[in-house]
Amino acid sequence: MNSYIQVLTTTNSREKAEEIARRLLEKRLAGCVQIIGPIRSMYWWRNVIEEAEEWICFIKTRAELYDDVEKLIRSLHSYEVPEIISLPITTGYKRYLEWLSSEVEDRSMR
Repeated sequence: MNSYIQVLTTTNSREKAEEIARRLLEKRLAGCVQIIGPIRSMYWWRNVIEEAEEWICFIKTRAELYDDVEKLIRSLHSYEVPEIISLPITTGYKRYLEWLSSEVEDRSMR
């Protein structure tokens, strides 16, 4: 049985978010990427509270692909320390999860 995750990352532009999404999809590392923005982020950076306009990507994939997803995001990202976090999908609509599995790379077939 497959384990599914949702990976989140934020970018400083819609164009960068779309570039990351498209590359993940082209490489079959994600079945779906949703982009929301602009959002307002506030965070600590080098002992100062910063504010930024960002776009957030919600990336649906299988847990076994996380390392490749992270590597691709890091290779394209403009941030020195990008937010890349993963949340488990503990349950979901069976047909959606079956679709997700069918659209992403199957490591067992290598």
